[in-house]
Amino acid sequence: MFLIVTKRVSSGKRWMLVRTYIKAEDNALPSHKPMRDRLTLLFCANASGDLKIKPLLVYHSETPQAFKKCKVQKSRLNVMWRSNNKTWVTSNLFTDWINDVFGPVKKYFLEMNLPLHVLLVMDNAPAHPPDLQDDLEEFKFIKIQFLPPNTTPLLQPMDQQVISNFKKLYTKALFERCFEVTEGTSLTLRVFWKYHFHIVVCLKIIEKAWEGVTKRTLTSAWKKLWPESIVECDFEGFAVVPVEPVVNKIVSLAKIMGLEVDNNDIDDLLEEHSQELTTEELMELHCVSQQEVVEESFSEEEEEEVTAKQQSSGAIREMLKAWETVATYIEKHQPNNAVAMHATNFFDDNAVSHFHQILNRRQKQMSLDSFLVKKN
Repeated sequence: MFLIVTKRVSSGKRWMLVRTYIKAEDNALPSHKPMRDRLTLLFCANASGDLKIKPLLVYHSETPQAFKKCKVQKSRLNVMWRSNNKTWVTSNLFTDWINDVFGPVKKYFLEMNLPLHVLLVMDNAPAHPPDLQDDLEEFKFIKIQFLPPNTTPLLQPMDQQVISNFKKLYTKALFERCFEVTEGTSLTLRVFWKYHFHIVVCLKIIEKAWEGVTKRTLTSAWKKLWPESIVECDFEGFAVVPVEPVVNKIVSLAKIMGLEVDNNDIDDLLEEHSQELTTEELMELHCVSQQEVVEESFSEEEEEEVTAKQQSSGAIREMLKAWETVATYIEKHQPNNAVAMHATNFFDDNAVSHFHQILNRRQKQMSLDSFLVKKN
């Protein structure tokens, strides 16, 4: 049987120790805006420790400015990139990850000549729909097992030092990046944080830290849930990344940069972001998040309607007709049909659809008004 486990980890306010030393300076600035940049990661690996699944990453922006500047292609990232304004792993996003990223582990089985049997172990988070088994589509060989409520810290393998080690490795890589940029310069940490650290750099550090989580760490994580799977003796290639040396390296780098940091500070930092919510708290947070999304949706529609009233239906129809002419010309004369279709579909979905929606709402309102007049 092939066992795999998933686990989410949320990163808030850029989630780094450096922030604590520049926060006071930032707060003293005129028109200060707190540095809030949150993302959520979902990690997954098998009990053998030789297969790490591409993580799911949820960010608040679909295409950050740094992506445009660095010409990032999301399809080539080492994470499955998704977005929503709350950086929340929704049921739809999780199901997409299952079908697009996790399901293709079938290739691993074929390459390793293993029987096609997979048990996916997950906690009872709201993003993990209880009927997920029915949504697996072509991956019926995957069986899903939910852990009992509020047992994650005790049984969830990813909580058995895997995520903790990842965070330590991430922090170490971040301090190394900070040191590389500021060494021999007059740059302050605040300047580094504002101008030299963005989501693209963050993604590179995430990749480096996840690669640094060893096979031995992953296999040892299953000791509480599946003791029989742990082989006590060491094997070649099972090198362990000692926790203390990693922490000591972080402290050393911090002191070189003039920060008063010790091992306890690192432990406090990791503890601050390792508190596991109960199932009830997750459900409550999920409900609040859903309500906020609904409220924001209504608010956006009201704002759109105010703006729309400034545009006549005739002008909108004229613009749509002109766009249809342009799109037809592009599709006819662009030698690369795939490029032409992608470009026109992208513009349709992200720009033109807005004006179609305005006309549809007005048409529905006219029909309703006409119906009410006839009734009266």
